[in-house]
Amino acid sequence: MAEKINMEEVKTSNGEAHFDEPLGNGLKSHRKTEPEPLVERVKRIVRANLLVILTVAGVIIGVFIGLGVRNVALTRTQIIYVGFPGELLIRLLKMIIIPLVVCSLVSGAASIDPKALGKLGGWAMLFFLVTTLIASAIGVVMAFIIKPGAVTVTKPPSLDEEVPASKEIIDSFLDLIRNIFPSNLVSAAFQSYATSYKLVKKNGTDGNLNITVEKVPFGTDQDGMNILGLVVFAIVFGVALRKLGEEGEILIKFFNSFNEATMVLVSWIMWYAPFGIMFLVAGKIVEMEDVGSLFASLGKYIACCMIGHAIHGLLVLPGIYFIITRKNPYTFLWGIFTALATAFGTSSSSATLPLMMKCVEEKNGVSKQISRFILPIGATVNMDGAACFQCVAAVFIAQLNEIPLNFIQVITILVTATASSVGAAGIPAGGVLTLAIILEAIGLPTSDISLILAVDWLVDRTCTVLNVEGDAFGAGLLQFFVDKSSKHEEDTELNEIRLDEAAAPEQSPLIEKRGLSDSAEGGATPLSSKTDTAM
Repeated sequence: MAEKINMEEVKTSNGEAHFDEPLGNGLKSHRKTEPEPLVERVKRIVRANLLVILTVAGVIIGVFIGLGVRNVALTRTQIIYVGFPGELLIRLLKMIIIPLVVCSLVSGAASIDPKALGKLGGWAMLFFLVTTLIASAIGVVMAFIIKPGAVTVTKPPSLDEEVPASKEIIDSFLDLIRNIFPSNLVSAAFQSYATSYKLVKKNGTDGNLNITVEKVPFGTDQDGMNILGLVVFAIVFGVALRKLGEEGEILIKFFNSFNEATMVLVSWIMWYAPFGIMFLVAGKIVEMEDVGSLFASLGKYIACCMIGHAIHGLLVLPGIYFIITRKNPYTFLWGIFTALATAFGTSSSSATLPLMMKCVEEKNGVSKQISRFILPIGATVNMDGAACFQCVAAVFIAQLNEIPLNFIQVITILVTATASSVGAAGIPAGGVLTLAIILEAIGLPTSDISLILAVDWLVDRTCTVLNVEGDAFGAGLLQFFVDKSSKHEEDTELNEIRLDEAAAPEQSPLIEKRGLSDSAEGGATPLSSKTDTAM
């Protein structure tokens, strides 16, 4: 008996028992597993998180290199040479965007049932809309609390020429719709539609010499990928391939294979990312001219934006994720840390997309179908960071010009920032281009955007981090919903099978007939009598 108890106690989780040498009384003792040495444990943790550690080290070393090189009087050409390895990283990431987005969306839309596709897209858009509204509200509240515009600011004259031309609000939203339906898919890979204006003189019709001038809109092509149009086309094309059935299988397999090969290239690029990020950060620090005076005049604006981004990224988004899934959101954040560091270094949510897909699939357990369908959409339409910064900037410019904002104007800022962030390009300084729409909507001068451009290189980095973080949490929540619904369906099917099995003997006429005949012959007891006897 003693030996039997000892065997039960020493069984491991996989059912195997381990014993030491026999003791003198014939019993076998339990072999105690030795604790893992500290050195081995550290090695294992470092190997598991090597890429994250290298990326963080790249950012830190880049800061120190930039600060050290700033003391040397470098020419403009030498500064470009310092940032060359970082430029290579951005070129590599941009190179992979189009094949990755198109192939992943086509294969994702083709592999998901159209009903589930609509449901997934609906949940994703709801999450993106709610979080963007919350980010906009945080931006407005922080701007009214900190009051970044209640200071004396000197405008940098060198940036006035870079201010984007103001557009009518209706034309901005019409451009968004036009870009959803590109006229040429090839040109959509490097150009997008934009409205410009020309002044047309009209003579008076009543015989007088009155001349009126009308501002007439006309279309132009501007540099920059029309990723929104490519996303919409890829989704519709994937649904069409699924509709074809067997005839579309060959093309679906082609896009799946193309997608997998692209992700292999992404995994190679990831190991170059820490080195590229190091020189991206160093080059940007070297480029800065007069940091002290810039932070003295615009420090409150920078602080307001960054505090708003930190509240949304470290409290709101993780809070939503925890409330719905009951899982640790900061473990999820650690899994995508490499992508977040890349977002900070490149300042482009589109360029970060390949690394984000790799991280959420390998580290956070999001399926390929969900990540490759939702993340490209999120990189296009989900701009929490841009919405927050645009609201802060709008209130900042209003305070700077001593223009009080009423309740209707505040609501206009919130709605316009949420809507215009959808059309913001996933490129550096993409949010500044749509800021003019908000300023036009509430009647503020667009010339003050030059102040925003002066510090956009820094604020835009935290914007991008927040944008890609929101995309990742959206993918994680969709994975949770899919797992939960599939588990519910499996439980329902199991219950139906059990009910069918339990009901089968009672409803089978063959068993009833056989039971009656056996009872009549006296050879066996009917089913009902057996039950009564058991009772």
